[in-house]
Amino acid sequence: MLLFNWICIVVSFSLLFGLLMIPLIMSVLYVWAQLNRDMIVSFWFGTRFKACYLPWVILGFNYIIGGSVINELIGNLVGHLYFFLMFRYPMDLGGRNFLSTPQFLYRWLPSRRGGVSGFGVPPASMRRAADQNGGGGRHNWGQGFRLGDQ
Repeated sequence: MLLFNWICIVVSFSLLFGLLMIPLIMSVLYVWAQLNRDMIVSFWFGTRFKACYLPWVILGFNYIIGGSVINELIGNLVGHLYFFLMFRYPMDLGGRNFLSTPQFLYRWLPSRRGGVSGFGVPPASMRRAADQNGGGGRHNWGQGFRLGDQ
């Protein structure tokens, strides 16, 4: 997703203005907002609304405070392009899936699954080592002293 969004932003926007960060963040925010459409989010001063409106609220807020909305607008448009090509077109309209993760990224950054034994539970190899030490992995700290005793 980031690679596709970055390429679209470079082609459409940064060649003219040279800025990448805000459109990239807004494109990711747009995709998140579309995937979590019904979630209630809070904006400044406790304003609450559905997440699908968040990218547009940020764009409007930036316009009100006098900032340039070009960054946000390009980010929203690129995010919409990604969301449409990745989710809407293939799933809702039955079209071809145009976007998939390139194989070289899988080779460089393999998608590992598993390897987690649970929250707060050491892996099985560590449990066996603790059981062999005796005492179930507990330490012999000594008798200790109370504060104030001599």
